[in-house]
Amino acid sequence: MKFIFFTFFLLLSFHGFTQKSNEIVVEWKESPASGSFRVTNGNLSSLKITEGQGKVKGNEFYFRSNKSGRVQLTLDGVELTKGSRSTVVTLDAPNTSNGSFSFFLRDVTAEYPIYLPDYGVVVLKADDPRSYAAVEKEILSRKLATKLQRLEAAPEETSFSSVAGRVRNMSVPTWLGISRDFRIFEVAECLPDAARGEANIITPRRSSSPLLLPETENNPVNYLYTVGRGIGVQDNISRRLEQGILPILHSTLTDDDIRYQSTTFVSLEKSALSAETPIGTDFLVADSYSGGHMFTEEQKNVLDARREKELNSEEETVLYFRSEATNTGTVPRYAWFKAPRPGTGWHHKNDYTFDAATGFSTYASGKVFCISRLNGEPLQNEEIAVLLQPNEKIVFEFLVPHSPVSEERATGLEKQSFQQRYDEAKKFWLGKLQQAAFIRLPEKRIEEMVQAGLLHLDLITFGKDPDSTLAPNIGVYSPIGTESAPIIQFYNSMGWQDVAKRSLTYFLDKQHDDGFIQNFGGYMVETGAALWTMGEYFRYTADKEWARQSAPKLLKSCDFLIAWRDRNKKEELRGRGYGMIEGKVADPEDHFHQFMLNGYAYLGVSRVAEILAAIGSDQADRIRKEAAAWKSDIRESFFNVMALSPVVPLGDGTWCPTAPPWTEAPGLRALYMKPEAFWSHGTVTVSDAMLGPLYLVFCEVLHVDEPAAKMLLNYNSELFYQGNAAFSQPYYSRHNWMQAKLGMTKPFLETYYSTFAALADRETYTFWEHLYKVSPHKTHEEGWFLMETRWMLYQEAGDTLSLFKTIPRDWMKDGETIELGGVQSYFGKLNVKATSHVNSGFIEASVESDASRKPDVVTIRLPHPEHKEPVNVEGGVYDRETETVTISPFTGKSTVVIQY
Repeated sequence: MKFIFFTFFLLLSFHGFTQKSNEIVVEWKESPASGSFRVTNGNLSSLKITEGQGKVKGNEFYFRSNKSGRVQLTLDGVELTKGSRSTVVTLDAPNTSNGSFSFFLRDVTAEYPIYLPDYGVVVLKADDPRSYAAVEKEILSRKLATKLQRLEAAPEETSFSSVAGRVRNMSVPTWLGISRDFRIFEVAECLPDAARGEANIITPRRSSSPLLLPETENNPVNYLYTVGRGIGVQDNISRRLEQGILPILHSTLTDDDIRYQSTTFVSLEKSALSAETPIGTDFLVADSYSGGHMFTEEQKNVLDARREKELNSEEETVLYFRSEATNTGTVPRYAWFKAPRPGTGWHHKNDYTFDAATGFSTYASGKVFCISRLNGEPLQNEEIAVLLQPNEKIVFEFLVPHSPVSEERATGLEKQSFQQRYDEAKKFWLGKLQQAAFIRLPEKRIEEMVQAGLLHLDLITFGKDPDSTLAPNIGVYSPIGTESAPIIQFYNSMGWQDVAKRSLTYFLDKQHDDGFIQNFGGYMVETGAALWTMGEYFRYTADKEWARQSAPKLLKSCDFLIAWRDRNKKEELRGRGYGMIEGKVADPEDHFHQFMLNGYAYLGVSRVAEILAAIGSDQADRIRKEAAAWKSDIRESFFNVMALSPVVPLGDGTWCPTAPPWTEAPGLRALYMKPEAFWSHGTVTVSDAMLGPLYLVFCEVLHVDEPAAKMLLNYNSELFYQGNAAFSQPYYSRHNWMQAKLGMTKPFLETYYSTFAALADRETYTFWEHLYKVSPHKTHEEGWFLMETRWMLYQEAGDTLSLFKTIPRDWMKDGETIELGGVQSYFGKLNVKATSHVNSGFIEASVESDASRKPDVVTIRLPHPEHKEPVNVEGGVYDRETETVTISPFTGKSTVVIQY
């Protein structure tokens, strides 16, 4: 019987059920005038002041002075379980700088006391006699550090190569096309981790949708081909873009003594590919073949009228392939080739024939899907071995029309010159880059990624040139107000203002009758995000003509958001979502008063108020006041729920307040205060880190310098990042922007390099969407990488332009140059050049901007690669701590020289 009772007692204790009361103390360095305690999943049975003068009334306390004070709490009916429903104690200390906060009762220990230096408070076991000062002294003596502090103390990440060996290395299939046209070819050349087939695979797509043909029983079309003997134990293929930047794919396969050098690109069936060639797909038709698209009934009717013409083009896009095989050995060796055939494996039995007389591969319908040749003549066999003498070369080519063509058209296509089409494609893509600003960097990989990235975005921005609406797709998905934002803003940054404007027109054209902007998967965040990007366009361009034309639609969207907000002005939502809109912001079905949703909505409305004021609209003041009131309501709810969310420990021994992703949540979702199962997208951190309250800083609801913003950064960095990068879809986290704004160079560079080194193909620079290899050619991720690079090089804040705020100091080694030619900013066009001559004792830089829109102040950070301090600075005032020269007032053109 005693054994049974003892066992039962142990079980109760394990689950947190015990008759014994639990006592803790809270001590302040400087006491608040008043406050109160409340307990969730437990009861506060008594409260008394044990140090300091004051009184207690129920769960409330009052101190007569602001000297140190200590209260003791006795609690019963508590839960100390490790899972959900554990007891939480909340201190309400309104109208005081000490702050309100909550903590798990189970977290109170002698070894790791809850120590909140920002609030000047500690929480201890009741039998712990230590004072606040004693606890602080003991914790500081441990000389611990947070993850951010350790990054600040560690050597700086200097380049891609400094992180490449310790993050994922993920190859990505390559998308090829001709820009604007939704006929895309995906090419997977025996990627080491692709797992898509037993050879090289070509997949024709219409936007992201696989091509479906009657000849393949309306199954997705794939073509298998190979050069060489097949897949062996060696990973012996390397890939690279043309000149490192153009969407023309080069690969080299070393198969023992035979070296196969292959080139793949897309051009047209008949016409020369040039800037003058009419190309493109209607944006609505392209949208309908993109993942997640949404249409109103009216848009569906317009689409139906346009689709037939777009799907029956008189000219196909064509994938051109050439492989030059060379015997590098000293004896004759065989080279092998296999012409494309339908399917992804040997077992796929599509009905087709190969004609040795013409080199045509033809479906049973009579449509030709491939034309193959060897040394300019029809390929004699679908699979062939050719004996090459030492140093002998042979050329294998094939042409694959996006959709199969008649034999007559195939005969015309067969006459096309690979070399001519290749030269045209290079000229075409280089011409696009010549119309953009240029960025020259010491790290050539990054320089190439900037240029390649711009073309990757352009490749899947669909529409009719020269002046129609464009759909800025984000990979396999339709445009989204949030995810298309970095794409459009990078177009602006690189001087493609017309492309940016036409991409914004997509969101205005697809605006619902009530002003709602929603294009994708039920996302409810697009209206605010799209308005924000329109505001950014106006900041870049000061385009008043566009603003006046667009004003009615901008106002309609603002009024839609304001009406939505008004429906949430309910007294029962005070402090927990009053005046905040509700809905989901991404794939998870979390329909709550989310901070990300409201942050973007406030930011969009605020930007529209700017636009309206600039064009003298009588609605500007109304919209501005609505935005200000919205911001105030968001802040009220944010600080209220932040006080309710339990504090968490940081690596330096301190504890940090936290905030949930929406007002309905009791705290960080990843702490499982509720018994939920919400794993999604490869992580438990989606709600808190990727879609969480850091967006309030990015969306200007919280100022980047205020304490709450820094708390958000601290606990996110501690809990939710690896290598200072977020999990799963890391470019959704906004700590990168905050670090750049604060000039946190080492943490910023850790995030910057770790993220793109893990997520982008290291040979072709194409990005995955997720770290678990979902969704290739994801231009949302690539767009944020490009914008991060822009932030590293230049940022605006009020009347100030900041240059090179977070560049690696290795970029200022002797002989290195950073040059920005014609990049666009809030201050118009910029030309900036910095060159290091540190071996001769100086670094020099020049800055020039539009005289009519110049900033009042320019700051330029020019770090010495060996941390040397200057002996003389010309052209501005030098700050040794930040290694920054301030030019004030800036006249529109200036030169800086730092001497060492």
